[in-house]
Amino acid sequence: MSIPDGIPGRLLDIRQRMARAAARSGRTEDACELLVVSKTWPVEKIAEVVAAGHCTFGENKVQEAETKVPVLASMVSPPLHWHLIGHLQRNKVRKALPLFDTLHSIDSLKLARYTSNIAGELGKKPDVYLQVDLAGEESKNGYVADALLRDLDDLMALENLSIVGLMCIPPAAATPEEGRPWFAKLRELRDQLEVRAGVSFPGLSMGMSGDFEVAIEEGSTIVRVGSAIFGERDYPG
Repeated sequence: MSIPDGIPGRLLDIRQRMARAAARSGRTEDACELLVVSKTWPVEKIAEVVAAGHCTFGENKVQEAETKVPVLASMVSPPLHWHLIGHLQRNKVRKALPLFDTLHSIDSLKLARYTSNIAGELGKKPDVYLQVDLAGEESKNGYVADALLRDLDDLMALENLSIVGLMCIPPAAATPEEGRPWFAKLRELRDQLEVRAGVSFPGLSMGMSGDFEVAIEEGSTIVRVGSAIFGERDYPG
């Protein structure tokens, strides 16, 4: 079977690589979901991904999503599913909730409580990944493990958030293999939380264009891939 050119071909390649990574770790082909990161890309390019059969996208900024989500809703026929993967500012929560089904970046009990309160006002109950800063990097947002364990009971008591798992962005690495210990560490923390809370946190949002295969081998359930699908940008000369 010939591989199509452009976005359809790159999308197919990513799906095949995901399936092989899942098989290597003894998991089924559908064990990990693909989240296509569409930040900075125009609606016309996103529509090409939709035409190739994909409907789940991630955006970093609420303001950018405000311009894209309604336009794409009028351009394409299948309903699209939007995830916020960038930092969620408190003053953007009320705007974010009508746009996004899923939030990947709740990083404090204070933000979680506020988001739950606004979600209740709006009649929403988003899926939530709790962002974890495993390496203690000051440049990144996220829970440190001890604080997450401390806040767990209060987080689980929030009625208008559905906490489905954890998210991490590991430290920058020269090779995909260098990310493996961080992905394993997030999985182990998730397992510890499940025992502590007595509930299931099935989701692990980890892995991007350069390391998603390693992340899947370590248990990722959703990978965030953008440049490997959209390709390099064409800049004017």
